[in-house]
Parts: sequence; structure tokens; C-alpha cells
Amino acid sequence: MRVIVGIDESDESLYALQWTVNNLFNGLTNSAAGGERNLLTLVHVHQPSKHYGVGPSAFPAGPGVAAYPSTALVDSVRKSQEQISARILSRALEMCDNKMKAETLILEGNPRDKLCEISEEMKVDLLIVGNRGLGRIQ
Repeated sequence: MRVIVGIDESDESLYALQWTVNNLFNGLTNSAAGGERNLLTLVHVHQPSKHYGVGPSAFPAGPGVAAYPSTALVDSVRKSQEQISARILSRALEMCDNKMKAETLILEGNPRDKLCEISEEMKVDLLIVGNRGLGRIQ
């Protein structure tokens, strides 16, 4: 069985992962499900920064003035995003330790769209996400 769990910094996403570990994979072996390998993929999607995107991106700096970020600033923001993503996924991997085979994946874009795209691309059996109680999934 191939499963993706969407992970972010919320307690709800970590609860969804804990539920998956305790209920879905509990007792399954890699020989279960017709010989297919059981694999859990933890996916974190971070949104691209609105002001420091790729290519010429200006943001207002006052009346009639636009500021353009330097390459160093753009690289610094990206590095920071990657470090935050790695920290989030590291915490999630600890929850899977010695219980199942898990891999991580960091994507950039709209979380809803990217989680659906990667689920189709990887042909997973199940996509699991947490719910913060804010209404329907956007």
C-alpha cells in the first residue's frame, strides 16, 4: 500500500500522521497487499514567497517606487524555507521511526494542488491530510 500524508507545522497534520501510523500500518508487513511494498510518503508543500519569486518581481516601496530583491535575498529566503520544511519533516519522520518505511518530499506551490498532483503522479492508494476545523477542504 502506498500512502501520502500531507505534513505542515499544524498539530492536526501530525495527528493525521499518528493516526496513520497507529491504525493504517499497524500490523502490516511489506508482503501484505499482494506483495506490494508498504510505503508512507510524508509531503510538505510550502507556498512560494509572494515578494521573492523567480524572475523580475517588484514590490511597492512607497509612492511611485518599486523595490527589486537581490539574488542573495531570494536565495536566503529559499534556504530558510527549505530549512523549515526539513525541520517539519524530520519531526514527522521521528514519529515513523522503526514502525514503517517512510520517505519525505518537499514541494513548492499551492498545497492543495501539489498534494493532488503528486498523489496522481505516484499512483498512491490513499492521501491523508489533517483538518483544522475551518470548513471544507479548499
